[in-house]
Amino acid sequence: MDSRTIGNVKVSAMGLGGMPMSVEGRPDEDRSLRTIHQALDLGITLIDTADAYCLGAHEVGHNERLIAKGLATWSGDASEALVATKGGHTRDADEEDGDDWGLNGRPEYLKRACEASLKALGVEAIGLYQFHRPDPDVPYAESVGAFKDLQDEGKVRMVGLSNATIEQIEQSRRIVDIASVQNEFSPRFKSSEDELEYCAREGIAFLPWSPLGGMGSAADLGSEHSAFAAVAEARGASPQQVAIAWELAKAEVVIPIPGSSRPETIADSAKAVELELDPEELRKLDAS
Repeated sequence: MDSRTIGNVKVSAMGLGGMPMSVEGRPDEDRSLRTIHQALDLGITLIDTADAYCLGAHEVGHNERLIAKGLATWSGDASEALVATKGGHTRDADEEDGDDWGLNGRPEYLKRACEASLKALGVEAIGLYQFHRPDPDVPYAESVGAFKDLQDEGKVRMVGLSNATIEQIEQSRRIVDIASVQNEFSPRFKSSEDELEYCAREGIAFLPWSPLGGMGSAADLGSEHSAFAAVAEARGASPQQVAIAWELAKAEVVIPIPGSSRPETIADSAKAVELELDPEELRKLDAS
């Protein structure tokens, strides 16, 4: 698979998002492990996770442990895989209705969360540790300062941001080197295009989360976005492949991370890396 760069690390041009394997509606562990193994078989070397990808406070770190197990049980050499995790979101209650998400950007909490993620992943240092989402009750610089401390202590190799504005990215860069920004971006959600363009100018990796429109909308991408369906039909591709190819064409710094919980869906998405859209197709998709 073609490669792109996060910081000074080469990774596959597309990653695997682990969230669907651990939240509401998740599959059994066997299917999740097969999905991780399929991604690795395809040459995907970036896997995105978070401590909060779970069903509730009783199993924080579920997805991190699952990813670690997938890497450990794969038949190949997983040493080149970059696991990106996040801290700053919480699951405050043992509820399964999805309403227990919270925020905690306090430096002391983020440092405890990092220690727990290190244990869940079974590593001495996290390859890419990302501030999951700003906490309005904590000054942003204080939260990011915790990531700088963790990097200085050797517990984090690279620092990234998630759900960040340009102002927050610039503020963070005055504190610590920012290797990546992970914001929502898809045919359905384009409001992070300014952040994408900023990252392209500055050489910062931009990781679109929910690049297919979200777990509940990915299957309907073609019916909801006719331009993507039309290009897909003309190319003999799926609308989902066209969406990822369109995102990859935005800039060399873009590395989509579609979430998947089935081997066949990550295999379908991976074909997008080989799909090169022409300028006229890109104009139509941009205008849709």
